[in-house]
Amino acid sequence: MKDKIGHPKIDPTQVLVMGFASVIMIGALLLNLPIAAQDGRSIGFLNALFTSTSAVCVTGLVVVDTGTYWTIFGKTIILILIQIGGLGFMTMATMFAILLGKKISLKERLIIQESLNQNTLTGLVRFTKYIILGTFAIEAIGAFFLAFRFVPELGWAKGIAYSIFHSISAFCNAGFDIIGNGVGLTPYVNDPIVNVTLWAMVILGGIGFSVMVDVVNQRKFKKFTLHTKMVLIITGALLGLGFVGFLILEWNNPETLGSLNFGGKLMAAFFQSMTTRTAGFNTIASDQMTNASKFLSILWMYIGGSPASTAGGIKTATLGVLVFTVISVVKGREETELYGRRIPRTIVNRALTVASIGLVLIVFVTMILSITETGFSFMDILFETTSAFGTVGLSLGVTPELSVIGRIVIIFMMFAGRVGPLTIAYALATQQRKNKGMIRYPEEKIIVG
Repeated sequence: MKDKIGHPKIDPTQVLVMGFASVIMIGALLLNLPIAAQDGRSIGFLNALFTSTSAVCVTGLVVVDTGTYWTIFGKTIILILIQIGGLGFMTMATMFAILLGKKISLKERLIIQESLNQNTLTGLVRFTKYIILGTFAIEAIGAFFLAFRFVPELGWAKGIAYSIFHSISAFCNAGFDIIGNGVGLTPYVNDPIVNVTLWAMVILGGIGFSVMVDVVNQRKFKKFTLHTKMVLIITGALLGLGFVGFLILEWNNPETLGSLNFGGKLMAAFFQSMTTRTAGFNTIASDQMTNASKFLSILWMYIGGSPASTAGGIKTATLGVLVFTVISVVKGREETELYGRRIPRTIVNRALTVASIGLVLIVFVTMILSITETGFSFMDILFETTSAFGTVGLSLGVTPELSVIGRIVIIFMMFAGRVGPLTIAYALATQQRKNKGMIRYPEEKIIVG
């Protein structure tokens, strides 16, 4: 397809894919510099590419310990990549355009619309401003509260730096921490300041910008859009069910919750329910969990956060559409209905497509890693694969030991999980807009079930 002057026409989804890829490549080149590493030696391009992809795709899987391996320069680059990846490169580009007084063109608005999963161009630039200002404000508040813990422990300069880093990482659902020595946030498993602050940051970052704006503007549940109601219902259900599930499954496990007091068990169980939905932080040892908890984590990582957020996975709204479609079918209704509204069949088909492509990707990559990474169990590999797809970052210790092929495959998986399986499918389908049901074939039934 070409434009009026004969140049190839690039679809907005293709721009998004190429934009994320460009940011990742720039980040990899910077992290590959000797100045980025504490030992003054280059980490190697593949490892730099892996780290850059993990940061831009706000995943958190790492091949080296972030806190001890990277210099201040390296950590700063990682933090910038996390911020760009969390907000989306088009949102960041819009911010700079606004600061420079540049007018946002129609083409750029279409790309922003695609990147934020919005249904209309109306008020798009204003919405983008809300996202930028809201993000920086929330991250500043998060850093303020974290400083009450980190400053007394580490001093003013280092404490503030740690507070800012973890606040941005939490809101962007990146899961990168700089505590060091690979312990994650386990030293703070009983700390209410760190736990509550990170809960709030991760949930807000993963709930979606459009939902936050709707809640702030409307304030009453009955006035919310159907999308907001759906996201809030599914998010609340997942957090609650995950909390109860992890609490029961790990209650007597001495390696996780078993050694904690009652309050610590409650905080750790809720943290695990929250973090598996793309946050990636850990206050308990993931590799010491029971197999049942690992499988529950896999399910939660597959679902992920909400649309137009910093999170990955198939998204809560996708799950909600599928769940309420099943409920409608069971009730004998031909349409998917919720709160007196009918969900269009096109949305149901899109949800099925996203969930199916995500499942196929996980199965395909798991099979490949099962062949290339022979030293790990199937559960370990499935966990790692789903964590990459959901841009979660939790690991059972597989990532640092991955082969070259394994690292390349996980890089692809993180990229697919962040950009979105449907976006990639659309970007590769150059003829996606040509056939929109102009021809309708005769109907014939197939036996199902």
